[in-house]
Amino acid sequence: MNEQDISRAVQTVLEEMQNKEAHHHAEGHVCKCSKYKMTLKLANALIEKVKEKAAAMGIPVVVAVADKSGRPVAVQCMDDAYIASYDIAVNKAFTSASLKMSTDTLSTLSRPGDSLYGIQFTNAGKIVIFGGGEPLEAEGRIIGALGVSGGSAEQDTALAAYGKAALKEVIACL
Repeated sequence: MNEQDISRAVQTVLEEMQNKEAHHHAEGHVCKCSKYKMTLKLANALIEKVKEKAAAMGIPVVVAVADKSGRPVAVQCMDDAYIASYDIAVNKAFTSASLKMSTDTLSTLSRPGDSLYGIQFTNAGKIVIFGGGEPLEAEGRIIGALGVSGGSAEQDTALAAYGKAALKEVIACL
């Protein structure tokens, strides 16, 4: 396939999308509200809130926010955070987005003998089974996930829970 073929294929897909969108508008409103989407602006604002709380606790952390498909939207590392915390935070966000649950909840479901035992060995080792990851919801819809790493599992869990709770306030301020 050459560049012209690719361009034609992309154009065809775009036209089909526009036709579907026009059809949906004829049927009624199709919501495209940004509150149902994890944007860079929202991700960075949420990260700032979590970093403020972590600083108040005296914990240098890495905070990652992913979209609803688990892809990173933004990652920030506080000064003196552990190097390993980068991958851990990103993977906590991936885990919470892809499994639609907190990594703390997953930790209990993945104990030996429980239903998800061994899940951490799937997905190329990207599944994290200790606290610090939370799915993020707006009006009951998962729009992304948050991963925090740098403190103890309990501290990371508390910071991620704080971030999840702060999301509504952050959205209101944007």
